[in-house]
Amino acid sequence: MNKLKYALIGCGRISKWHVEAVANNSDDMVMVGACDIVKESAVEKAEIYRSFIKDGEVKTYNDYKEMLEKEDIDIVSIATESGYHPEIAIYCMNKGKHVIVEKPMALSTKDADDMIETARRNNVKLCVSHQNRFNKVIQQLRSAVEGDRFGRLVNSMASIRWNRNMGYYEQAPWRGTWELDGGTLMNQCIHDIDLLQWMMGGEVESVYSQTGNYLRDIAAEDFGAIVIRFKNGAVGIIEGSACVYPKNLEETLSIFGEKGAVVIGGLAVNRIETWRFADGLDNEEKILKQQEGDPDTVYGHGHTPLFKDMIEAIKNNREPLISGVEGKKGMEIILAAYKSQKTGMPVKFPMGEFSTLEMKEANIRVR
Repeated sequence: MNKLKYALIGCGRISKWHVEAVANNSDDMVMVGACDIVKESAVEKAEIYRSFIKDGEVKTYNDYKEMLEKEDIDIVSIATESGYHPEIAIYCMNKGKHVIVEKPMALSTKDADDMIETARRNNVKLCVSHQNRFNKVIQQLRSAVEGDRFGRLVNSMASIRWNRNMGYYEQAPWRGTWELDGGTLMNQCIHDIDLLQWMMGGEVESVYSQTGNYLRDIAAEDFGAIVIRFKNGAVGIIEGSACVYPKNLEETLSIFGEKGAVVIGGLAVNRIETWRFADGLDNEEKILKQQEGDPDTVYGHGHTPLFKDMIEAIKNNREPLISGVEGKKGMEIILAAYKSQKTGMPVKFPMGEFSTLEMKEANIRVR
């Protein structure tokens, strides 16, 4: 197969890691286009690519539809504001392009389903960028789950104790809005919610949530708590905050079962803190000592293997590890949490259609 021709749509905060992932997969992929409504941002990302690939020629655009018409493109990644993901992804897939879309894939269950169906109808691949699934220790944990080393799963917890001050929201006014973002659960916590449901079996029975807006002058929540009952009987607990003083404290995933206990922390859920199993196959002390250090940022190192997996999915005509169906699962739990906050009741699955827009009239301010 010739190298896949790649283009980036949306050149904001996260897009640098997409560009690096393309450069790191240069044996199979070449960047040909970058698009952003702020042309300077597209130019900046093209220059970042050329800093890795010296002879790379990347055309820059303000209009992604024009870019798709003028350039020969096989695959795009979409890193725009969250609320625009479905429209852009569906347009690209209808043009026969494979798509990697940043999290969350959409802000409504209907839009997510439409994206999944569009990929199927056009026989293209849709991947959602939950890059932390590719962390080495997360892959190690997944192998333990698949190997039934925990025995019966009992409970799990994801703690995202972060700080996002008003400067963060003022830097990009779409953040914290119901139309384009959602709150802390949808923006900051979705990676860990995805990991938790992936480890616990993914089949949800019900969701109950309490959320609130305590400190930040935004429409959506700056703190949220979720309790998930899975169909296998296990319980998941999520604690997600943007209000921790004065800076990020931790991002931790804990899994507990009949015969095992694992806690993974670090800057980007990348370091094992506890690794204990009844089968005695591992030496916990040795595992803890042999770990790598933290990455430079909370984004970790997962984008490169995520892009590699997408390349392999296209080559071998299989689904990527984080397909549209997989990408919807964590997002749907968060939408159920919003619905639970709005109604004051647990939400049974299947939950039906729901959107962040339905929260616009809900009063979640705690003053």
